[in-house]
Amino acid sequence: MGFVRSLATVLFIIALPVAIVTTNVRVLANAPVVYDYAFDHYNGEAATGLSRADLDATAVALRQYFNNNEKTFFHQVTEDGLPAPVFGARETRHMEDVKRLFVWVNRAQEISVVFVLIYVVAFFVSTQDVDLRQLARQSLAGVALGVAAVGGLGVFAAFGFDAAFTRFHRLLFTNDLWQLNPNTDHLLQMFPEGFWRDVTIALGAMCGIEAALIAAVAGLYLLATRGGRRRLLSSVTLTTSNTQAA
Repeated sequence: MGFVRSLATVLFIIALPVAIVTTNVRVLANAPVVYDYAFDHYNGEAATGLSRADLDATAVALRQYFNNNEKTFFHQVTEDGLPAPVFGARETRHMEDVKRLFVWVNRAQEISVVFVLIYVVAFFVSTQDVDLRQLARQSLAGVALGVAAVGGLGVFAAFGFDAAFTRFHRLLFTNDLWQLNPNTDHLLQMFPEGFWRDVTIALGAMCGIEAALIAAVAGLYLLATRGGRRRLLSSVTLTTSNTQAA
């Protein structure tokens, strides 16, 4: 059981930051306010030539697409008074790649969240301070790991977002379909690079706040129970001494 518990502890420390990041990615991808921000802040109507009603309907269709079983995204808008697909063939194929990425993110989120919950229930459903203190320390380790990873990427992106954005796409996509034309492709007009910079900052802020809350709770608990642990160790030592003397 020692090896199993040690392995589970390592996986918990890894799963905690994964759960935080992927949950926030999933929240942002499905939040209507994110799409409204893109259209409002980056003037989607002027950039695309589409009406706001068409933009909003496209946003709804995209959120549905990320959560259904359809392979190909198809949604019609009105251009020059005629119905037309909102995305061209190249954009549509890229959306298939994006959806596959979202599926992986969703699975990682579900697995990591479930594992964290099972770990806590299986190993730390106890009123013993020593167990809860161990959980608090492991939570701090997981938060530290997440801050180191996300923070490093955040610094890199902050001082060279264009390069980071390009490397991100080259790393995660095996083709060049993501290289779109801002003059003709609605996908890039709706969600320009500046929007993704803003979303990255928002994601980092959300993860940072949640990590800080977890760290604060864990740290405060360790400080609050430090004296109790000392008393427990003293009691154990005293009991052992009395037994040996007897």
